[in-house]
Amino acid sequence: MAGSVLVTGMILSAQPVGEYDRRLVLLTRELGKISAFARGVRRPTVSMSGSCQPFAFGKFTVYEGRDSYTVENAEISQFFAELRSDLNALYYGIYFCEFVEALTREGLEATKELKVLYRSLGALSKESIGKRLVRSVFELKELSVTGISPQVEECVHCRSKENLVWFHAKEGGCVCSRCGGGYGMLPVSQSTLYTMRYILATPIESLYTFTVKPEILQELSGILDSFVAIHVGRRFKSLEMLETIAE
Repeated sequence: MAGSVLVTGMILSAQPVGEYDRRLVLLTRELGKISAFARGVRRPTVSMSGSCQPFAFGKFTVYEGRDSYTVENAEISQFFAELRSDLNALYYGIYFCEFVEALTREGLEATKELKVLYRSLGALSKESIGKRLVRSVFELKELSVTGISPQVEECVHCRSKENLVWFHAKEGGCVCSRCGGGYGMLPVSQSTLYTMRYILATPIESLYTFTVKPEILQELSGILDSFVAIHVGRRFKSLEMLETIAE
């Protein structure tokens, strides 16, 4: 039934439409991912003009019309403004939003997905943990809560829990020494496996308090890059920009 609904969520993206409107994609606890139009917000005199930007988190009153939602009001409690003063952090943040937008669906509540995104954007501003590690933690945790978690406890072929020394992205997880060694296998150390298991088992509120050695981060990043490429299957523009900045 059409009508106004109060939702808690975050703006993932905002695109100009017409002369004064914006089309928003929001991730909400109650409705999952939704598209909504913010009418007239590109006029400087409109009260919501500064509220309808990516990363804005708060409560939104949306009107459910026949074919789309319209944002009637926004009460923003967190803008993550610090991300805009650091170009690397900004593009990592945009990537996180693009990643969640690619994984989530309309009509399915997204409490866990929203929590992971919120905590991960906050972690990008911390100096104690590198942004590449934040990205790996975010990717693995977001994949897990959306049901696409890699198998890191046993061999995907024989289900052995011993001698897990390979990772096969296409087959979805670890492979033991007896079953592995073929095309597409990536070596995985016990330290990297422990790190992945820790990330998957630990609540998001307790993550972003640790660091890993560079060689473990490199191995973890390579494994997740391969897994995401196959199981998400999308090239993200924000990652291209990050690569450009790093050159």
